[in-house]
Amino acid sequence: MNTTNLIPLSLLYMQYNLEMSFFFNLNEMGLLEILTVDETKYVRPESVHAIEKMIRLHQELEVNMHGIDVILNLLEKIERLQHELISVKNRLSLYESMLLPKKRTTFCVNLR
Repeated sequence: MNTTNLIPLSLLYMQYNLEMSFFFNLNEMGLLEILTVDETKYVRPESVHAIEKMIRLHQELEVNMHGIDVILNLLEKIERLQHELISVKNRLSLYESMLLPKKRTTFCVNLR
């Protein structure tokens, strides 16, 4: 496997001053995919944003692993519901524009 686009896990735990076990726990819970190539652990670059979010939850708010899992699941559900709401609003708007008569502007002229 080509590792040029992968980030060594050792770089992350040194950069964020975390124990390697933090990342392994995330991996065990299914929150982080760790790839092993030639006995070196890596993560994909697209995982960094999610990793940083989990680190902030853990360090700044002192949320444990199970709490991080719950929070991320709830945030994902909120995002799905927001997209669904936008879709429903758009469909409603379309149906309203098809069913409701268009407002006509009338002018009142005084002819005295």
